[in-house]
Amino acid sequence: MQEQTVGRALRQAGYATAHFGKWHLNGFSGPGAPILADDERTPGVFGLDTWLSVTNFFDRDPILSRGGAFEEFQGDSSEIVVDEAMVFMRQQVQAGQPFFTVIWYGSPHSPYMASDEDTQSFSELNPASAKHYGELVAMDRSLGTLRAGLRELGIAGNTLLWFNSDNGGLPRIQPETVGGLRDFKNSVYEGGLRVPAVIEWPAGIETARVTAFPAGTVDIFPTLAAVAGLPESVLLQPQDGMSLVPLFARELKQRPTPLGFRHRGRAAWIDNDYKLLTQDVSGGEYELYNLAEDQRESSDLAAGQPEVLHRLRDAFEQWNRSVERSVAGEDYPEGRVTDAITERRNWPDLDIYRPWFEEWKERPEFKPYLK
Repeated sequence: MQEQTVGRALRQAGYATAHFGKWHLNGFSGPGAPILADDERTPGVFGLDTWLSVTNFFDRDPILSRGGAFEEFQGDSSEIVVDEAMVFMRQQVQAGQPFFTVIWYGSPHSPYMASDEDTQSFSELNPASAKHYGELVAMDRSLGTLRAGLRELGIAGNTLLWFNSDNGGLPRIQPETVGGLRDFKNSVYEGGLRVPAVIEWPAGIETARVTAFPAGTVDIFPTLAAVAGLPESVLLQPQDGMSLVPLFARELKQRPTPLGFRHRGRAAWIDNDYKLLTQDVSGGEYELYNLAEDQRESSDLAAGQPEVLHRLRDAFEQWNRSVERSVAGEDYPEGRVTDAITERRNWPDLDIYRPWFEEWKERPEFKPYLK
């Protein structure tokens, strides 16, 4: 693999590494199917040696792949992956082995398959919303299990626990799930980008607080590398992220590097209080918002603050050209990408999964796809 990953870096530094849950990094679309042992993009390829994973989203009573061997489970997916992760972490603690564990939940996600017990408090909602919130109940419970498990193992004090969502809330779920922000998942407005994050690390964060410092998932690798004491050379260049370790001790006034986002032709550029966005990167039309004063993005400042608009636009366009160079592989020693998956694949269309079609065709998560 040409790219460096946090799993590979920490494994090389002596950490036991593992992944549990949704993978979504091997180019497969459709509901989560257990990952094949010889898949060219297993978690192991990315440096996560122990894995219990599926290709995409998954719900109750899933089939998961343990290093390529398929296993059926009963219960809520969030609780299953946390319980299995705790088994791994317990083994590492008993062996005196530092570890890095990735838990990627499959829910909340359609088709929403929460238990009746977890949805009973939401009977006044429409069925999809009730199941959505029921899945969140199970996720909350699993997080309690995780934190209690770390305490029982005696490692909660010096274990960094990082929780965040991967995208904004969904439309058509009531009550809405974006806290009044504009738009939803798949949008570059705040409703699509701004997500909750909690970092708990008693040994490194002495006082709990809420911060408005702008940060993103691009900061995870630099932060964990700094926490683990890894040399900066483990990070390939250029890097969009930064280490958040200084933020653990005190508030920082300004983020030195803006946050860039690209999604299906749309883009956003967040430079501390100001945010630039476009619905069409190729069109050259931009909107400008002051997030410190207008989190809901209701007042476009592009016409009234041309100097800020031009400053952010020029910086974004320079960054966007850099991203295009990276996509083409120009940052790699080879000067090109040699091992990319160039197109999304729908696994029900592939012969490699056909041997299981008859066995899976009546499963609720697969039935619409295996006709």
